[in-house]
Amino acid sequence: MRKITTLARSLALVLLAVVACPAQDVHPVTKRRIAQVMGPGGADWLVRPERVEEEHPDQALDALKIARGSTVADIGAGVGYFSWRLAERVGPEGIVYAEDIQQVMLDMLDRNMKARKLSNVRPVLGTIDDPRLPVDAVDLILLVDVYHEFSEPQKMLARMRESLKPGGRLVLLEYRGEDPNVPIKVEHKMTVKQVRAELEPAQFKFVESIEILPQQHILVFRK
Repeated sequence: MRKITTLARSLALVLLAVVACPAQDVHPVTKRRIAQVMGPGGADWLVRPERVEEEHPDQALDALKIARGSTVADIGAGVGYFSWRLAERVGPEGIVYAEDIQQVMLDMLDRNMKARKLSNVRPVLGTIDDPRLPVDAVDLILLVDVYHEFSEPQKMLARMRESLKPGGRLVLLEYRGEDPNVPIKVEHKMTVKQVRAELEPAQFKFVESIEILPQQHILVFRK
């Protein structure tokens, strides 16, 4: 209970530092309220030590069996918490496109990659409706606790689909909306039913929901 209370308190503070992205407030299909984007003021929260125990990031990536030499994209990469883990998995022959819509976040990400001596991460400044990834070039797109913040979800899905290679995977990590004990605001959680209802009309095929994390779904789709 103490861990849950601490997480809830920390997230409440972080959500004070958000970026306004004027667009849709409610998803037209599921009527889900779209969350605000976390701003640079939440950067420290993204790399908090407790995150390893709360989210098991390495276990999540292990479950995806990412091949060496792959080209992957980390959408909403922030300061690169998952980007550097992806970079280590794809190796020097692979590429990680680390996308964010905030240049301040990408500046911090770039410093983090240099400190870790990783040269296979390419920062990409996207927009609210276009991640600006190369077409037919990406094996895996990863969205960690970010899809629910898309203010133009249909447009983003269309652009991401274009960037995936045939059979490429789109993977979402989202806090479980079905579980009232997950101490996150409703707009920052999603159910499997919601995600499928929003992604399948965008021509993504649902593959599986991997349920190995303490509080999050790992939802796998293919182009």
